[in-house]
Amino acid sequence: MTERDHIVAFARKTTGVDASTPATVAALDARGSDRAFYRFSWGEGRSVIVIDYDPGRTENRYYADIARYLRSMRVPVPEVTGHDPEAHLMVLEDLGSKDLHAFAGEDWPTRRALYQKTLAATKRLHGIQEKDFPSGTVKLMDGFGPELYLFEQNYFLEHFVRSHCSVDLEPAFESRLMSELSRLTDELCSLRRCLVHRDLQSQNVMVLGSEPYFIDFQGMRFGNPFYDLGSLLCDPYVTFTPGQREELLSFYYILSSQELDWDAFQASFWSASVERLMQALGAYGFLGRAKGLTAFLGHIPAGLRNLSMAASHVPWLSTLRELTAECSVALG
Repeated sequence: MTERDHIVAFARKTTGVDASTPATVAALDARGSDRAFYRFSWGEGRSVIVIDYDPGRTENRYYADIARYLRSMRVPVPEVTGHDPEAHLMVLEDLGSKDLHAFAGEDWPTRRALYQKTLAATKRLHGIQEKDFPSGTVKLMDGFGPELYLFEQNYFLEHFVRSHCSVDLEPAFESRLMSELSRLTDELCSLRRCLVHRDLQSQNVMVLGSEPYFIDFQGMRFGNPFYDLGSLLCDPYVTFTPGQREELLSFYYILSSQELDWDAFQASFWSASVERLMQALGAYGFLGRAKGLTAFLGHIPAGLRNLSMAASHVPWLSTLRELTAECSVALG
């Protein structure tokens, strides 16, 4: 049997669609996580999504159990209807083809309503505390801490600054930069921890009807909630005016426990946004160059603009601001 034959056979078995029933399987666009996606369709508009994942990437093996747990906690994610760990195949509920990104050109009232629903669901996710998580049965990647933040920062320097922008750092400049980033790490590590999506951007929020659903959460872990807020509200894939971004951030703040005052809340948001945007730019460089997924390179200009904007809200990141300016010049 070919790979596609195995996919079709597993989809039929999971859905109960027998071999005599006409059905089609169509490959969907590739994503950056060593997984292949297919839509298996039959009957009058019935379909499921089949994922063929690389089990060598640890987080891919965690998706099914995380999804089932999140549904039990009323966090909106697709239902997993079948999982064969040996064949590394999963069958999921089909949430359609419209994600939050697809609404980028809609008027603000329409977008605001969708983002507010997404933020309300995000707040539900962020309400899950480490002490209450069933770590014995649901596996997650290691939580955010100094090692992961340093990894993300070096990922940015290697795959974006050096490899993509061809910018070499003078030793004294690099020393000042790493001192700033160490301070950033300390600040982020001091924040309240909760369950975070880790890649909460507009293409990872599907919209079915008018309701948002999270996808691509296999890298979920414990960390600070501002990382997700920065992912969503400083997303390089979409554009917000400063007023729109502040309105949405304020909406989440009102839903939260407000243990920080508004000024401190905003300061933490911008610090976490800087970290997230460095990670995203490193990923764009790595996926676009090392993995050959060149579409990711098209998001670099917006990502760099957003990083510069976020860094402008953190007064002590002067060296990072110099670096973003140098990268902007290097990229023309």
